[in-house]
Amino acid sequence: MLNKFKRNPLAVAGTVIILIMTIVALGGRSLRPDSTPDANDQHLSISNQPPGFTVNMLHIPRTDTPSPDQTTEAWQTIPVESWQQTESTIAYVPFGETDTETLPEASGAFVEERTYLLGTDKYGRDLLSRLMAGTSISLSVGFIAVLISLLLGVVLGALAGYFGGRTDAVVSWLINVVWSIPTLLMVIAITLAFGKGFWQVFVAVGLTMWVEVARIVRGQFLSIREKEYVEAARALGFGNWRIITRHILPNAWGPVIVISAANFASAILIEAGLSFLGIGAQIPTPSWGNMIKEHYALITTDLAYLALLPGLLIMLLVLSFMMLGNGLRDALDVRR
Repeated sequence: MLNKFKRNPLAVAGTVIILIMTIVALGGRSLRPDSTPDANDQHLSISNQPPGFTVNMLHIPRTDTPSPDQTTEAWQTIPVESWQQTESTIAYVPFGETDTETLPEASGAFVEERTYLLGTDKYGRDLLSRLMAGTSISLSVGFIAVLISLLLGVVLGALAGYFGGRTDAVVSWLINVVWSIPTLLMVIAITLAFGKGFWQVFVAVGLTMWVEVARIVRGQFLSIREKEYVEAARALGFGNWRIITRHILPNAWGPVIVISAANFASAILIEAGLSFLGIGAQIPTPSWGNMIKEHYALITTDLAYLALLPGLLIMLLVLSFMMLGNGLRDALDVRR
């Protein structure tokens, strides 16, 4: 299987891209140029600056009490043209201005040169850091949603396929009902019922994807339960739980893994769409969807990249999961 998978260059490329984005997501604040929570260090004076923009940033230690949730940074940062520190004051010229402002002298204040590799957005935040932070949002939603869909889909599909009869009829009816409702409409309804927010998206997306998993698992169980080794297990007196978990389920995982990769891609698209509509991850949480929403009005200007870059990342990650799914399908197909 592994050798067949490695012979598929598109699947390998998709896997590499997913691994890179996973490392970025797991690295979190330690890998981002802007290590503030949600990469939300705003400076309106440097908004919409081009890629490669460099500015001197004055760092002043905060004297106010940290917030209970620890979201307040220990340093206040100010973009400056120039600065001068005396025994009693700090005098500086804010970026883009000519008038000098002063602050009380603060021990430990310093200036560093900061480069914004991809420029800044309309709120003066580091675009690269926001895109990196958005990676963790998309992958988290995909992972949790797929996990929820697997838990529900595998359990219900296994029960329907193994026991048949009335159990199969009830589960099949539930699958058909859920299947008949448009996915996006159901997600919006669930999100509105539970409220807007990050965790609500996990639940909403996961609860709409279990039907595909359940259908696949049910079909696999209906086929495998008639095999000779299953009949032999029943003849030996093994219980239903052991037959399901030890004899049938391990042989049904192939198609489930493939559909999970496709569901992962779908979850990323749905989350981005919900965030764009304003009912997914809420600002300032850096979702790729709400980043597009914040800047889509600039799509016809020279700042179009502010909306295009998160869109390209969504496309790249979704395409990577689809290539991974196709590679797994081919690798698991014994006829190839």
